[in-house]
Amino acid sequence: MAKFELKLPKMGESVAEATLTSWLKEVGDTIEADEAVLEIATDKVDSEVPSEVDGVLVEKLFDIDDVVQVGQTIAIIETDGDEASAPAPAAKIETASPAVAAVEKTVTAAKDTIAPVISSEDRFYSPLVKNMAKEEGIAQAELDTIPGTGKEGRVTKNDMLTYIATRGTATKAPAAAPQKTTPTAKAPKVTAAPVSVNGEDEVIEMTRMGKLISHHMVASVQTSAHVQSFIEADVTNIWNWRKKVKGTFEQREGEKLTFTPIFMEAVAKAIRDFPMINIAVDGDRIIKRKNINLGMAAALPDGNLIVPVIKNADQLNLVGMTKAVNDLAGRSRGGKLKPDDTQGGTYTVTNVGTFGSIMGTPIINQPQVAILALGAIRKVPAVIETPDGDFIGIRMKMFLSHSYDHRVVNGALGGQFVKRVADYLEAWDINREI
Repeated sequence: MAKFELKLPKMGESVAEATLTSWLKEVGDTIEADEAVLEIATDKVDSEVPSEVDGVLVEKLFDIDDVVQVGQTIAIIETDGDEASAPAPAAKIETASPAVAAVEKTVTAAKDTIAPVISSEDRFYSPLVKNMAKEEGIAQAELDTIPGTGKEGRVTKNDMLTYIATRGTATKAPAAAPQKTTPTAKAPKVTAAPVSVNGEDEVIEMTRMGKLISHHMVASVQTSAHVQSFIEADVTNIWNWRKKVKGTFEQREGEKLTFTPIFMEAVAKAIRDFPMINIAVDGDRIIKRKNINLGMAAALPDGNLIVPVIKNADQLNLVGMTKAVNDLAGRSRGGKLKPDDTQGGTYTVTNVGTFGSIMGTPIINQPQVAILALGAIRKVPAVIETPDGDFIGIRMKMFLSHSYDHRVVNGALGGQFVKRVADYLEAWDINREI
């Protein structure tokens, strides 16, 4: 018999840890390869961790609500093989000198006694900073004293490296110096008014995702200066074209043709025309994104929204865009998204028209600088300009609502961008081949 170490797999470039939310198997249960053993949650999405081997679960190394780092062993599975899954570390321990082994054991024990670092309403720490603090044995109280040079005073990787390099040698006076160079004063903490509850009221606890969304939205409003531009687009040609080809499209491609991929194609083309919409803000620096990765807000069964990302959207034709949209929407509804599916977005589109709204003023999905809301398509009377004069006719129209960060996107750029999206939609070729 051999023992296999089930490790937390890599879940995306920016995902360094996850919270264990539930065990799907108990000690002694038989497990088949690719069968889910436990469920985890990141700040974006929930996911399952499957077994890589057949065997029996013999040990759980973490409890529910524990935070697990990528690459850490979560459980031990006993298999019928002859070799353990990770013999290399064992060999290293055997060849190490007793003195080295003792030191390593002491360091590990010291780190384990330090309580995990947590973020608060006043101070946010990224997974990378938390990992660095853990590796260096920096406790919460010590970490809270490190001056942050990032956005809203956040502690960055460079702040940690600087602190670690001078740790133990800096005097109290220099330690206070960085506070004098802080460019902006910290906003005062706002305390919410107390809410009275009587015996007939129902108290409902927010879900974990609901709490994350709440904090994310408040942080976005506090970070970006939100401004909106609105424009009405005539999508009659698109409406008639889709009605004409959707049956043939589904029969040929095996995919339902909705309006969303058509709108996404227009947005991707407009971003190529106005690349300064595809940026992020990092302190006093502007990061111009090379790739156009479109986030599409999708509704979850519990009513919350999640934003899976279509990577390199400008490189997809309509068929490819349709497959990507349908795949992400389907896996969102089924709770099958992977953490990497929600990472790397550079611009977001939300379809408020799905819920009957004719327009909306969406909140920017940080660290992006703009978001587009698609209103409901309505049949309305409109003036039609022709060479023979103006006429009143029935047209299919919708509002496009563009929210953007006025710190870096001025009204001209924000308005020109949404106008370009409308132009692409209105110029749709009714005879376009699929």
